[in-house]
Amino acid sequence: MGWDAGVAEWLNPPPEVLREGGPSGGGPLVVTAAEGSDFWRRTGYGFVRDTGHALLRPFPVDSAVEVSFIAAFDELYDQAGAMVRVDARTWVKAGVEMSDGAAQLGAVVTREWSDWSPAPVPAWAGREVTVRVSRSGDALTVRARREQEPWRLVRLAPLAPDARASAGPFCCSPQRAGLTVRFTRFAAGPADASLHYP
Repeated sequence: MGWDAGVAEWLNPPPEVLREGGPSGGGPLVVTAAEGSDFWRRTGYGFVRDTGHALLRPFPVDSAVEVSFIAAFDELYDQAGAMVRVDARTWVKAGVEMSDGAAQLGAVVTREWSDWSPAPVPAWAGREVTVRVSRSGDALTVRARREQEPWRLVRLAPLAPDARASAGPFCCSPQRAGLTVRFTRFAAGPADASLHYP
């Protein structure tokens, strides 16, 4: 698992983290997000938030990460997924977020200013979701799927080949306390061979 001690480190440690199976167990990581936690920069809302929780490990070129999770997204902007981070002004988060009364699959790409590209996936609520981010050359390719369904392309975003980045699971709860996310898997491997899967 990618969250073993010494491999990944918390950005903004959450108020509660439980490793199922005990401290040395191999089970899922259950994370409770702090009320008001969020990642966003400026666009539309006029504020900067860099208080979300992310468990990050080095993310070099020609590699990929996968994050799987289950959560009950009940309140506006409850969110979880995978994050790629260079610094506080350059990052990408991708996953599921509650908005407009439904679970939304999307990504926020931030280069000083954030943008957001959501698409409703109401049938994904409460189900295991996997987000895969592949880094190759100057690009991040973001895919996601529900359980073992086919991958969906979520976003193709730029990232400088020489950028020192890290990646891993994240969660935020901008509007409430008590969001709990069960991260069932965090793994690293080689980058995808192609932008388009067969």
